[in-house]
Amino acid sequence: SHDDTPFSLTYGTEAVIPAEIGMPTYRTTAVDVVNNDKELRLNLDLLEERRELTAINEARSKAQMTKYYNSRVRGVAFQPGNFVYRSNDASHAAAGGKLGPK
Repeated sequence: SHDDTPFSLTYGTEAVIPAEIGMPTYRTTAVDVVNNDKELRLNLDLLEERRELTAINEARSKAQMTKYYNSRVRGVAFQPGNFVYRSNDASHAAAGGKLGPK
């Protein structure tokens, strides 16, 4: 889904930045270490599934962008002998302004 961070897709858990103050928070005091280890193992097991879903969503998004782009592109086939307008700006070069050659 769109709320997966690159960190969570790599390591399986969200990053928690420890606070530099001595005041305990509910999140740090209510941690059950045994249950937390089980949950971390479960998160690692489900991590591959989250990566696959993210890859599927990325492929779907890329396909939509490709479809959008291709719907607006007009293909042109040239044959030998066709006249093609080509801008030749190099032969009509103007002064380069303040930093151009004198």
